[in-house]
This record gives sequence, C-alpha cells and structure tokens, in this order.
Amino acid sequence: MREQVRDNLLTLREDALIWERAFTVNPLVVVGTREPDGGFDLAPKHMAFPLGWGNFFGFVCTPRHRTYHNVRREGVFTVTYPRPTQVVLASLAATPREDGGRKPSLAALNTFPASGVDGVFLEDGYLFLECALDRIVDDFGDNSLISGRILTAHVDHDYLRDAETDDHDLIHAPPLLAYLSPGRYAPVSESYSFPFPAGFMR
Repeated sequence: MREQVRDNLLTLREDALIWERAFTVNPLVVVGTREPDGGFDLAPKHMAFPLGWGNFFGFVCTPRHRTYHNVRREGVFTVTYPRPTQVVLASLAATPREDGGRKPSLAALNTFPASGVDGVFLEDGYLFLECALDRIVDDFGDNSLISGRILTAHVDHDYLRDAETDDHDLIHAPPLLAYLSPGRYAPVSESYSFPFPAGFMR
C-alpha cells in the first residue's frame, strides 16, 4: 500500500482515469475537416492548444474518429473557437453518426468557407484558424496528437487585443468559453493581471 503524501490528498490507483476524477479548465474548439464524399465534418475538441509561441496548433484525437482520417488524407483542417452562446451548436457537432456514417445534425449548423484551405468554420465564433497538417504523433494510448501549422488566422473585431482596450474590459464585454472537463462549461467574463515577477521572460 502506498504511503499517504499528505492528509488531504487521495492517491489515485495507477489504473484510474485521472482526467475523470477532477475538473480541469480547457478551451473548447470545433475542428473542421473535408469528408471523403466532399462534404465537411465538424467535431468539438477540448484537448486543444497552441504548440509553443509560434503559429502551431494541436489537438488530441483518436483513429476511431473521422476527423483523424480526414486530416491525414486532406492535409488541412480548420479550427473555430466558439462563444459561450454556441455551446448547443458545438454539442450538435458531437452527435453520433448514423448507419452509413452520416451526421444529419451538421445540417443545423451555419458555416462559412475558409479563405485559403479547403474547409469551413462554424458561424459566429470569435477566433478562426486555417491549418496545414504538420505531423501526427500516435500511440498516446488509444489517442493521437494532431499538429498543424497555422496558415491564416481571423479574429472577430470585438475580441481583438489592442493598446487602446484594457484586457479586463475586453474579456468582460464578450466573454470566453471554457470547457470544464469532464462534462461542464462556463463563460469567462472576469480576469485579473497575472503577478509575473520582475524580470520574467517567457
């Protein structure tokens, strides 16, 4: 039996699904890919993040999903960051496929075309990325990391940071969407300056 680290800590078993046992704060994005029949698929992802300070973006997927195979085949994908008001739409994109592989729920989602890659975005998001596949790293258990190089980015004017707008006001006016994994979400409308120490460099 393992020694208890501290009185208020519970050590999880080695085979525990760690990410199911405590909430974590994540983004929620909708990844768009081209299907083999020429249509488009949209799929919500919460294990999604910038890869470094440069223009690279990655998300976790599984070879069991069409998104994985679509990106591998087409070499491009799009990313939409939804607003808190779009949670139901993002959820519709996660509807299971019917026999034959179709997702009729996608017909209810308004989209618009990307400018430089063969893809679409979810209407009314606030940040939009057009990405070319950089690499796929398999074997994180049943999952894979898909990384892309951002070719073009678009941002809604109301969400654009500039020198004339205080960051607190910017986040308060049009809130951001946070996915609280597993299975919850929250609008983020309050923020505070992080207390970086003097001389801090990224």
